[in-house]
Amino acid sequence: MSKIILQIDERKVEAREGMTILEAAQSVGIFIPTLCYHEKLEPYGVCRICTVEVETRGRTNLVASCLYPVEQDLIVRTRSEKIDKIRKTILELLLAHAPDDPALQDLAKEYGAKKNRFEKEPSFCILCGLCVRYCAEVKKKNVVGFVNRGIRREISFIPEIAAKECLNCKECFPLCPTGALQSAFVLTEAFAFPSSSSELVSNE
Repeated sequence: MSKIILQIDERKVEAREGMTILEAAQSVGIFIPTLCYHEKLEPYGVCRICTVEVETRGRTNLVASCLYPVEQDLIVRTRSEKIDKIRKTILELLLAHAPDDPALQDLAKEYGAKKNRFEKEPSFCILCGLCVRYCAEVKKKNVVGFVNRGIRREISFIPEIAAKECLNCKECFPLCPTGALQSAFVLTEAFAFPSSSSELVSNE
């Protein structure tokens, strides 16, 4: 693969063709926050916390770094007043769902986000899709998926499959950015088999 030279935060970075901005930044230790990204999964770009500014051919745009491919001579800024404002608003919206999550609180401190700005929706799920995608793409089980649309969208497990597959797996639980306990709680509520659910929670 051909090499591509770009600039990230005024630093010259050498990347490979096909890499995303996020991957290029990570390869040289430049931090870009992510919530829906996982190296084993196809890029999703739903959380937008990885938004960066790119400048190419004299034009500046805001893009999701986990989706945007590297380009020769691309100029990237991972922090700016505009970027920080976007991340702050995103975090405040997410904190309405999981106000006490340590990972979100750490990012909130970094960007000055307030957890009481928006009305609380304590579902603990921020719809990052990590559990859904991991189960489908890596485990090939499709036990968990999204149901409903818009503000009613949520994750749901298929009880009959979950009762057989999840007890010996649970690999998706640690992926949840709001905590494995929240994932286990959602799973427990989704189960139609109380005895299996109790065993699952007790093993955590």
